[in-house]
Amino acid sequence: MLQPRLTEVIALDGFQLQLTYETGEVRLFDVLPYIKGRWFGELQDGSYFKTVYLLPGGTGIAWRNGQDIAPHELYEQSILR
Repeated sequence: MLQPRLTEVIALDGFQLQLTYETGEVRLFDVLPYIKGRWFGELQDGSYFKTVYLLPGGTGIAWRNGQDIAPHELYEQSILR
């Protein structure tokens, strides 16, 4: 599935991401199930988690040490807010 481009990402308490898409949709994505192991475990640090940013062109999100979640997964596994 081709998902719309992201226009904004906001890290919320409880390891949630608020995702805004070019369509105007606002969706909520739960990152908690991903925060395991060495690579994603770094996201357990709340201040680091809040450093999430949009990739150029709104094609996805990432954190400064390279963690990311596939754009289709963000869209398909999130719920409308």
